[in-house]
Amino acid sequence: MASTSTAGDRIKKFLGIPADERLDDTAYYDDGSFVESEPTTQDFLNEIRPTVQRTLNYLRELFPFVNWIFHYNLTWLLGDFIAGVTVGFVVVPQGMAYAKLANLAPEYGLYTSFVGFLLYWAFATSKDITIGAVAVMSTIVGNIIANVQKDHPDFDAGDIARTLAFICGAVLLFLGLIRFGFIVEFIPIVAISAFMTGSAISIAAGQVSTLMGIPNINSREETYKVIINTLKGLPNTHLDAAMGLTALFGLYFIRWFCTQMGKRYPRQQRAWFFVSTLRMVFIIILYILVSWLVNRHVKDPKKAHFKILGHVPSGFQHKGAPRLDNEILSAISGDIPTTILVLLIEHIAISKSFGRVNNYIINPSQELVAIGFTNLLGPFLGGYPATGSFSRTAIKAKAGVRTPLAGIFTAVLVLLALYALTSVFFYIPNSALAAMIIHAVGDLITPPREVYKFWLTSPLEVVIFFAGVFVSIFTSIENGIYVTVAASGAVLLWRIAKSPGKFLGQTEIYTAPRELVRGSKDSGLTQSLLQKSEHHTAFLSLDRDDLSNPELQISTAWPGIFVYRFGEGLNYVNSAKHLDNLTIHVFKHTRRTELNKFEKLGDRPWNDPGPRRGQAFLTDELVARPTLRAIILDFSAVNCIDVTAAQALQDLRNQFDRYAHPDKVEWHFAGVSNRWTKRALVASGFGVDSSRTAKVQRGNYKGDVQEVDQGPLVAIGPSVSASDIEAVPFGTSGSGSTDEKRPEGEGGATNGDVEKGNANGEDISTVPTATSADAGALARDAGGKRLVPVFGINRPFFHIDLATALKSAVRNTGVVVAE
Repeated sequence: MASTSTAGDRIKKFLGIPADERLDDTAYYDDGSFVESEPTTQDFLNEIRPTVQRTLNYLRELFPFVNWIFHYNLTWLLGDFIAGVTVGFVVVPQGMAYAKLANLAPEYGLYTSFVGFLLYWAFATSKDITIGAVAVMSTIVGNIIANVQKDHPDFDAGDIARTLAFICGAVLLFLGLIRFGFIVEFIPIVAISAFMTGSAISIAAGQVSTLMGIPNINSREETYKVIINTLKGLPNTHLDAAMGLTALFGLYFIRWFCTQMGKRYPRQQRAWFFVSTLRMVFIIILYILVSWLVNRHVKDPKKAHFKILGHVPSGFQHKGAPRLDNEILSAISGDIPTTILVLLIEHIAISKSFGRVNNYIINPSQELVAIGFTNLLGPFLGGYPATGSFSRTAIKAKAGVRTPLAGIFTAVLVLLALYALTSVFFYIPNSALAAMIIHAVGDLITPPREVYKFWLTSPLEVVIFFAGVFVSIFTSIENGIYVTVAASGAVLLWRIAKSPGKFLGQTEIYTAPRELVRGSKDSGLTQSLLQKSEHHTAFLSLDRDDLSNPELQISTAWPGIFVYRFGEGLNYVNSAKHLDNLTIHVFKHTRRTELNKFEKLGDRPWNDPGPRRGQAFLTDELVARPTLRAIILDFSAVNCIDVTAAQALQDLRNQFDRYAHPDKVEWHFAGVSNRWTKRALVASGFGVDSSRTAKVQRGNYKGDVQEVDQGPLVAIGPSVSASDIEAVPFGTSGSGSTDEKRPEGEGGATNGDVEKGNANGEDISTVPTATSADAGALARDAGGKRLVPVFGINRPFFHIDLATALKSAVRNTGVVVAE
């Protein structure tokens, strides 16, 4: 039936596209069975076009707090209050310490933390994470400020940090709004671990000089230089070392003591946890008191007996719009990608980790909105780039936080500190703050047991891990990030390009008691149990590299039929490798259909010249080989194919057709689950009857019905045309089974399987037939249920699994197989 002319047809004609390029399935529709139609461009546009419901869902995702705020209760309030206040006690001294890492005044750390806690809850999909000043990001910002001020000494450090935060926040907000959160998945855990470990070592090494009071140490140099210079400067240690070392010891001792007491007294474990959490507060209060006693008559911090924090202004002293002129933007433009990458790595990695621990799922795109919005508005109150904090997030989670609203209580505490406690901060020893930083970043170092797990899982990625750590130590943290991400991406591409495909053989799998596999020699008992046990056909690698039992008998699928499974998809990167493997294997194990095709020596191709002069061309080994009949491709690991892969398949089909001439090689596909992939295959000439005859043999239906041992699979189909299908019994009554007989003759049909289903009380007699009137009557005879196709009858070479694909290919050989 000719299809009606459309505007699309006229455009094709104008462009010189042949009319027969489009498959005509209209003849199938008269049959009344299920017919597949490929997705169209309109279908794609319908999938992505905004609708009212999608718009509402998008807005609901932008403000996730509406899903839980109306359920808020006093129990949640108490949990959030305790967690928020606990984190607040920690973030105040930490924020000021981290601001020093960023080459900024201490108050900037409080501004940054305040904005993060105040804004995040409205956009959060994680109840645990805390946004604010963190050690690694502060170190990156400090490095950027130092580098910019080398060329532009007139630039204020605060202006540089605020402008950087604003630009990065705008970029992250944009990525979040367009729902590009999936980009974080390109950063593997090994790269994150290497980055965190290298950063922690670099930060800790840079703080040792402050801890010990060693002067004239440039902590912005490469880490190995900082370590060397610090060791050289040990003789110049000042009184700061007494404060710093004792503070560091006190922090670790309190944590160790509380951990031991929690184990010894499990009932008081929560109380000991809070004592351990507040250890930074205890240490800071203690050393503020000691410092006040020693320096209470000092008004100028430079005249103190050891270095102290000095004046911290009250309130928001650096509020206002960030500087956005061309000069400062060009100065920081090269550092924006690094900053964005660090913001992403820290925040998403931490939020996903705690989400898995506490049984909830974060939305990466929405988290980008959260940190983007925070960094976009933070600079107006004096904030610099903020992201998630691992240590404070862990404290918040263990403190029993219930919702993201806990951040409000932390923000209130930070605000109180900004207006009421700044005079007390004057006496905080710098060495005590350095001890806090070293203590905090120590938890970021990947422990040896985790590295050993990396080694057991993927030894190659351990090399990437150490490469990232060493690059961070010997060059910079920024270079360490780029090396690990680039190396991980290269490994990913290498694995895709070199993904191993497998030629599969079949074996029968039985369900049997363990006693039978422990060496029982009673063959009679074995045979008796095997006859009663359930079994099915499984497909395993013929090269036996899958760690299966060497004693397992794996046979080839069928002479001249090859089953191939793709390892990691089929695309332009690996299509050549897969199809070359197919070609080599097929040529090695088959022969040409026409053995004497090249009678003259000069007619033989250069790459297949045959034996030397005087030697027999038709050897017994060559004659014994089967001819190529069919290729079965397992697409269960293939989600989509591109133009290169599709063209490669077409070229291989043509090559095999020439090799098997005058026969045609059948191509069967199992496990194709993506309709766009099926469209690509059909457009390439696969999956359909090459003759394109859609007439169903209504009066000559001789199909068989079979119920397989497991029950859910039934194969039906006529024995003449290529319209055998995979079908599902559709009804409510019991099922019957008969024995399948493979058809005789030439031009066999593709065969398939079906699964049982219920009609939900539907009257079976009113349901249309499955294939034709006679076939449908026969189909309804199967236990009173109607058989319906799994896939469209116009796509007979797509199968539900390998077993039915092989069955169809064997049936089409025309060989009768006794069951």
